[in-house]
Amino acid sequence: MWPFGVVATSLAGMAVILFRGCWHSKMSWPVRVHGYSYQVCLGCGIKRLFDEKAFQAYGPYRYELELLIAWDRSQQAEFVAAQHRPAS
Repeated sequence: MWPFGVVATSLAGMAVILFRGCWHSKMSWPVRVHGYSYQVCLGCGIKRLFDEKAFQAYGPYRYELELLIAWDRSQQAEFVAAQHRPAS
């Protein structure tokens, strides 16, 4: 018979995996489409934008590439608008 601690630890680990889902620990090499680079999680297929100059991923995780591109464009527009605001 298994000790109670081993069984409890195994059940707790399974609960974390079920509630947390994928940890996105294995990402693909960057893929370039429509002027944007992104990575894909090899475990669940979720995508994240990738900055080739800094060689790092950035932004939120999304399954739809169009949503990631829209998010990036809105961030760029906010940055440009913030630079052109007059000083008060």
